Amino acid sequence: MSRTLLLLPLLSFLFLALPTYAIKFSLPAYRYPPAKCVWNAAHPNALVIVTANVGPGSNQRVDVEIVDSSSKRNVYLSKKGIKGESRLAVTTHSEGEVGVCLRNWVEGDVTHDQISKLARIIDLDVDIGADAVDYNAIANQESLSGLETEMRKLEGVVKEIVEEMDYLRKREERFTKTNTSTRRRVQNFAWFTLFSLTGLGIWQIMHLRAYFKRKYLID
Repeated sequence: MSRTLLLLPLLSFLFLALPTYAIKFSLPAYRYPPAKCVWNAAHPNALVIVTANVGPGSNQRVDVEIVDSSSKRNVYLSKKGIKGESRLAVTTHSEGEVGVCLRNWVEGDVTHDQISKLARIIDLDVDIGADAVDYNAIANQESLSGLETEMRKLEGVVKEIVEEMDYLRKREERFTKTNTSTRRRVQNFAWFTLFSLTGLGIWQIMHLRAYFKRKYLID
C-alpha cells in the first residue's frame, strides 16, 4: 500500500510533464490551396495517432497528408475528402519531425466573392509515442486492474524518456565529433596558410635579391 502511495505522485508528475499537441484553427478554401502543416518531433518507430475533426462547409473538400522532415520526405498517409472526425494512425520511419498537412479545396461553381468567405474549422489532436497507445483497450484485453493499467502507462512513459535521453546523448556525441573535426580542419588550414605565406615570403626575398643583383643594385 505504501509503495502504491509513493508511485501515485510520480505517475501524476510524469503524465503532467507529457506534452499535448492539440490545436484548433480556421482553414480557408482556395482553388489551389497551400498546405497548412502542423509539425511535431518524433523518434523512429514511434506510433502517431492523428485525430482531425473537420467542421461543416459546403463546396469544400479537405485533404490530409502526413509526412516527415527527413531528406527522403516520407509520405506516410494521404487521404482526400475527410469529413467529421477522422482518426489516422502511422508509424514513423526516421528521426525528425512529423507534419500533418491540410488543404481546403474549393469545389463546384463558386464566385470569387464567395470563395473569400469559405473556410472550415479544424480541430486537430496529435498523440505520439506513449500518448498514442490505447491503454483502456489493453486493460480490457489483458484484464488489467486500474493500478496495473497505470503501471503500464508509467512503463511506456519511462521508456519514452529513456529513448529521449539516449537520443540526446547520441546527438551530443555527434555534435562533439563534428566540433572536433571542424577544429582539426581549421587548425590544419591555419598551419597550411602559415607555411604557405612563409614560403611565399622567402621566395619573394630570393627573387628580389636575384633581381637586384642582375641590376647591380646590390653586391
